[in-house]
Amino acid sequence: MIDKTPKLTVVGAGPGDPDLITLKAIKALESADVVLYDALINESLLNYAPKAEKIFVGKRKGCYAYQQEQINELIVSRAKSHGHVVRLKGGDPFIFGRGAEEIDYVGQFDIETNMVPGISSSLAVPAYQGIPLTKRGSSESFWVITGTTKSHKLSQDVCLAAKSNATVVILMGMSKLSEIVSIFAAENKQDVPVAIIQNGTTKNEHFGFGTIKTIEQVVKEKKLSSPAIIVIGEVVNKKVKIASVYKEIKEEIVS
Repeated sequence: MIDKTPKLTVVGAGPGDPDLITLKAIKALESADVVLYDALINESLLNYAPKAEKIFVGKRKGCYAYQQEQINELIVSRAKSHGHVVRLKGGDPFIFGRGAEEIDYVGQFDIETNMVPGISSSLAVPAYQGIPLTKRGSSESFWVITGTTKSHKLSQDVCLAAKSNATVVILMGMSKLSEIVSIFAAENKQDVPVAIIQNGTTKNEHFGFGTIKTIEQVVKEKKLSSPAIIVIGEVVNKKVKIASVYKEIKEEIVS
């Protein structure tokens, strides 16, 4: 007998490279009856759910396919009518992914809930560029901060982070880059290295390196935009020479 017990599994799809999804996530997709997926997931991952109904519920450039309240209701209705719903979210659903909110909501309806962590872009994207977020003698800690809060303003934690010697990773912050630069400049950190990596870990990856003083010009010249992460700190200058990345950077400098 086919099990149609209402169930939600919130799954982290990782930062973009489909090979970075976990085995546990693949198993969840294989057993899914419905997959609700976001804009930043690699859509090739949907092939792991051949029998599932697939519904796009993400947003692109501020345009929402569904509002969050509608997504919550859709999870509940599909779980009750179909069985196992997988909510497939980019990166890790518990790092600025609203996964906890969805589990809290669904838990009110006597629906089993599960969570499969994913590899966060805050960790993987710098790593693919050879940037260690911590390194002895350079950085003893790191901050991961959202560039845009619920009220669409820059998080005040950026001001606190700018006072520290930690590596600072800012997600969803490209529209606030000028404000971020001003905050660090006010702390006399104009020469602190900065990396901006767009579409990290994917074949469409683009990047630019500079300092607090120069990064806005770098962004303009390289036409960098969202989705991208911003890495600020001395570790940007401590890149390890991952062969493929180093070759690409060297060729860019020569040309």
